[in-house]
Amino acid sequence: MSNVSVDAKDSALSETQPDNTRRRFLTVATSVVGAVGVGGAAVPFVTSWNPSAKAKAAGADVEVDISAIEPGQLIRVMWRSKPVWIVRRTPETLAGLADHEDILRDPNSEAEQQPAFAKNRYRSLKEEYLILVGICTHLGCSPQYLKDGAFEEAVEGVPDGFFCPCHGSKFDMAGRVFQSVPAPLNLVVPPYQFVDDTTVIIGSEAEAV
Repeated sequence: MSNVSVDAKDSALSETQPDNTRRRFLTVATSVVGAVGVGGAAVPFVTSWNPSAKAKAAGADVEVDISAIEPGQLIRVMWRSKPVWIVRRTPETLAGLADHEDILRDPNSEAEQQPAFAKNRYRSLKEEYLILVGICTHLGCSPQYLKDGAFEEAVEGVPDGFFCPCHGSKFDMAGRVFQSVPAPLNLVVPPYQFVDDTTVIIGSEAEAV
Protein backbone atom coordinates (compact mmCIF):
# COMPACT_ATOMS: atom_id res chain seq x y z
CA MET A 1 0.00 0.00 0.00
CA SER A 2 2.77 2.41 0.86
CA ASN A 3 4.45 1.87 -2.52
CA VAL A 4 1.25 2.64 -4.39
CA SER A 5 0.74 5.79 -2.32
CA VAL A 6 4.27 7.04 -3.09
CA ASP A 7 3.85 6.34 -6.79
CA ALA A 8 0.60 8.25 -6.81
CA LYS A 9 2.23 11.24 -5.12
CA ASP A 10 5.13 11.17 -7.60
CA SER A 11 2.67 11.07 -10.48
CA ALA A 12 0.70 14.00 -9.11
CA LEU A 13 3.90 15.99 -8.58
CA SER A 14 5.09 15.37 -12.14
CA GLU A 15 1.76 16.58 -13.46
CA THR A 16 1.84 19.82 -11.50
CA GLN A 17 5.47 20.73 -12.35
CA PRO A 18 4.80 21.61 -16.02
CA ASP A 19 1.82 23.69 -14.94
CA ASN A 20 3.98 25.59 -12.47
CA THR A 21 6.66 26.06 -15.13
CA ARG A 22 4.15 27.39 -17.63
CA ARG A 23 2.67 29.64 -14.97
CA ARG A 24 6.10 31.12 -14.15
CA PHE A 25 6.83 31.67 -17.86
CA LEU A 26 3.52 33.46 -18.40
CA THR A 27 4.15 35.63 -15.36
CA VAL A 28 7.61 36.63 -16.63
CA ALA A 29 6.33 37.20 -20.16
CA THR A 30 3.52 39.41 -18.90
CA SER A 31 5.99 41.41 -16.82
CA VAL A 32 8.26 41.95 -19.83
CA VAL A 33 5.37 43.09 -22.01
CA GLY A 34 4.23 45.43 -19.26
CA ALA A 35 7.71 46.91 -18.94
CA VAL A 36 7.89 47.54 -22.67
CA GLY A 37 4.52 49.26 -22.53
CA VAL A 38 5.64 51.57 -19.75
CA GLY A 39 8.85 52.42 -21.59
CA GLY A 40 6.97 53.25 -24.74
CA ALA A 41 4.75 55.63 -22.83
CA ALA A 42 7.76 57.82 -22.03
CA VAL A 43 7.64 59.34 -25.52
CA PRO A 44 4.10 60.52 -26.24
CA PHE A 45 2.30 59.94 -29.50
CA VAL A 46 0.11 62.80 -30.68
CA THR A 47 -3.11 61.63 -32.30
CA SER A 48 -5.30 64.72 -32.22
CA TRP A 49 -5.66 66.73 -35.41
CA ASN A 50 -4.50 63.71 -37.45
CA PRO A 51 -6.45 62.34 -40.43
CA SER A 52 -7.60 58.71 -40.54
CA ALA A 53 -5.05 55.89 -40.76
CA LYS A 54 -6.07 55.24 -44.36
CA ALA A 55 -5.59 58.90 -45.28
CA LYS A 56 -2.21 59.05 -43.55
CA ALA A 57 -1.00 55.93 -45.34
CA ALA A 58 -1.99 57.56 -48.63
CA GLY A 59 0.14 60.58 -47.82
CA ALA A 60 -2.29 63.08 -46.30
CA ASP A 61 -0.80 66.01 -44.40
CA VAL A 62 -0.77 65.80 -40.61
CA GLU A 63 -1.46 68.89 -38.50
CA VAL A 64 0.14 68.99 -35.07
CA ASP A 65 -0.28 71.37 -32.13
CA ILE A 66 3.20 71.86 -30.66
CA SER A 67 2.25 74.39 -27.98
CA ALA A 68 2.65 71.92 -25.10
CA ILE A 69 6.09 70.55 -26.02
CA GLU A 70 8.58 71.31 -23.25
CA PRO A 71 12.23 72.21 -23.95
CA GLY A 72 14.14 68.98 -24.50
CA GLN A 73 10.97 66.95 -25.09
CA LEU A 74 10.32 64.72 -28.10
CA ILE A 75 6.87 63.75 -29.36
CA ARG A 76 5.92 61.34 -32.15
CA VAL A 77 3.27 61.54 -34.83
CA MET A 78 2.56 59.18 -37.72
CA TRP A 79 2.81 60.33 -41.34
CA ARG A 80 2.65 57.99 -44.34
CA SER A 81 2.89 55.08 -41.89
CA LYS A 82 6.22 56.41 -40.62
CA PRO A 83 7.08 57.80 -37.18
CA VAL A 84 7.94 61.49 -37.28
CA TRP A 85 9.73 63.10 -34.35
CA ILE A 86 9.24 66.67 -33.22
CA VAL A 87 11.85 67.84 -30.71
CA ARG A 88 11.96 71.20 -29.01
CA ARG A 89 15.66 71.87 -28.68
CA THR A 90 17.11 73.94 -25.86
CA PRO A 91 19.46 76.90 -26.45
CA GLU A 92 22.30 74.78 -25.06
CA THR A 93 21.57 72.01 -27.57
CA LEU A 94 21.53 74.47 -30.47
CA ALA A 95 24.80 76.06 -29.36
CA GLY A 96 26.46 72.64 -29.15
CA LEU A 97 25.72 71.63 -32.75
CA ALA A 98 28.88 73.33 -33.99
CA ASP A 99 31.18 71.58 -31.51
CA HIS A 100 31.37 68.13 -33.10
CA GLU A 101 31.03 68.75 -36.85
CA ASP A 102 34.54 67.40 -37.45
CA ILE A 103 33.33 63.88 -36.57
CA LEU A 104 30.15 63.95 -38.65
CA ARG A 105 29.87 62.19 -42.01
CA ASP A 106 27.81 64.92 -43.70
CA PRO A 107 27.85 68.00 -41.45
CA ASN A 108 26.66 70.37 -44.18
CA SER A 109 23.83 68.13 -45.37
CA GLU A 110 25.18 67.75 -48.89
CA ALA A 111 23.09 64.62 -49.43
CA GLU A 112 19.45 65.43 -50.14
CA GLN A 113 17.90 64.21 -46.91
CA GLN A 114 15.95 67.42 -46.25
CA PRO A 115 13.91 70.07 -48.05
CA ALA A 116 15.87 73.04 -49.34
CA PHE A 117 14.66 75.22 -46.45
CA ALA A 118 16.30 72.86 -43.94
CA LYS A 119 19.72 72.64 -45.56
CA ASN A 120 21.48 74.38 -42.70
CA ARG A 121 23.29 73.47 -39.49
CA TYR A 122 20.02 73.04 -37.64
CA ARG A 123 18.29 71.16 -40.48
CA SER A 124 15.06 72.92 -39.65
CA LEU A 125 12.76 75.74 -40.63
CA LYS A 126 12.84 77.12 -37.09
CA GLU A 127 16.00 76.49 -35.11
CA GLU A 128 14.13 75.55 -31.94
CA TYR A 129 12.13 72.71 -33.51
CA LEU A 130 13.73 69.65 -35.06
CA ILE A 131 11.42 67.52 -37.21
CA LEU A 132 12.72 64.18 -38.49
CA VAL A 133 11.51 60.86 -39.84
CA GLY A 134 12.43 58.57 -36.95
CA ILE A 135 13.87 55.75 -39.06
CA CYS A 136 17.58 54.90 -39.24
CA THR A 137 19.06 55.29 -42.71
CA HIS A 138 20.90 51.99 -42.38
CA LEU A 139 18.29 49.20 -42.19
CA GLY A 140 15.17 50.99 -41.02
CA CYS A 141 15.24 50.56 -37.23
CA SER A 142 13.96 53.36 -35.01
CA PRO A 143 16.74 55.09 -33.02
CA GLN A 144 16.41 55.99 -29.35
CA TYR A 145 16.46 59.58 -28.09
CA LEU A 146 19.15 59.90 -25.42
CA LYS A 147 19.41 63.19 -23.55
CA ASP A 148 20.69 64.87 -20.38
CA GLY A 149 24.14 63.35 -20.80
CA ALA A 150 22.98 59.82 -21.67
CA PHE A 151 24.26 60.11 -25.25
CA GLU A 152 27.82 60.55 -23.99
CA GLU A 153 27.89 56.76 -23.59
CA ALA A 154 27.80 56.66 -27.41
CA VAL A 155 29.79 59.81 -28.30
CA GLU A 156 32.07 61.38 -25.71
CA GLY A 157 31.39 65.04 -25.10
CA VAL A 158 28.00 65.07 -26.85
CA PRO A 159 25.22 65.01 -24.22
CA ASP A 160 22.17 64.52 -26.46
CA GLY A 161 21.49 62.59 -29.64
CA PHE A 162 19.89 59.57 -31.27
CA PHE A 163 21.29 56.04 -31.00
CA CYS A 164 20.13 53.11 -33.12
CA PRO A 165 20.13 49.96 -30.97
CA CYS A 166 20.05 47.61 -33.97
CA HIS A 167 23.56 48.27 -35.35
CA GLY A 168 24.95 51.19 -33.36
CA SER A 169 24.43 54.13 -35.71
CA LYS A 170 24.57 57.55 -34.03
CA PHE A 171 23.04 60.89 -34.96
CA ASP A 172 23.31 64.35 -33.40
CA MET A 173 20.50 66.72 -32.44
CA ALA A 174 20.15 67.84 -36.05
CA GLY A 175 19.82 64.25 -37.21
CA ARG A 176 23.33 64.29 -38.73
CA VAL A 177 25.12 60.95 -38.76
CA PHE A 178 28.47 60.45 -37.06
CA GLN A 179 31.44 58.90 -38.83
CA SER A 180 32.38 55.20 -38.52
CA VAL A 181 28.83 53.87 -38.10
CA PRO A 182 26.74 51.70 -40.47
CA ALA A 183 24.21 54.41 -41.41
CA PRO A 184 25.37 56.13 -44.62
CA LEU A 185 23.12 59.21 -44.48
CA ASN A 186 21.65 61.77 -42.13
CA LEU A 187 18.12 61.17 -40.84
CA VAL A 188 15.44 62.36 -43.25
CA VAL A 189 13.70 65.69 -42.71
CA PRO A 190 10.14 65.48 -44.08
CA PRO A 191 8.45 68.37 -45.88
CA TYR A 192 6.58 70.58 -43.42
CA GLN A 193 5.40 74.11 -42.78
CA PHE A 194 4.35 76.24 -39.82
CA VAL A 195 0.81 77.58 -39.89
CA ASP A 196 1.54 79.74 -36.86
CA ASP A 197 3.86 79.64 -33.85
CA THR A 198 2.16 76.60 -32.33
CA THR A 199 0.91 74.60 -35.32
CA VAL A 200 2.94 72.63 -37.86
CA ILE A 201 1.72 70.73 -40.91
CA ILE A 202 3.82 67.71 -41.85
CA GLY A 203 3.67 66.58 -45.47
CA SER A 204 3.78 69.78 -47.48
CA GLU A 205 5.82 72.96 -47.75
CA ALA A 206 4.59 76.51 -47.87
CA GLU A 207 4.30 77.90 -51.37
CA ALA A 208 7.02 80.32 -52.36
CA VAL A 209 5.88 83.94 -52.39
